[in-house]
Amino acid sequence: LYPDFLNEQDRMRERERERERERERERERERERERERERGRERERGRERGRERESERERERERERERERERGRERERERE
Repeated sequence: LYPDFLNEQDRMRERERERERERERERERERERERERERGRERERGRERGRERESERERERERERERERERGRERERERE
């Protein structure tokens, strides 16, 4: 009876340790999912910054084209 009781206690402790290891693995998987979500958010922020920079470059190119048209109009007026 006594050895059986100890064996049962050992098995219960082992099952509890296994459940704890499984909980820890699940917590680690959740941390990894959160890191992946954060990497996705960071990539999206990077793309957004890239779009903003490209829009600013396009606006600058448009301003330069407008200045060029204005210089052309000036030269046209000078020729008249």
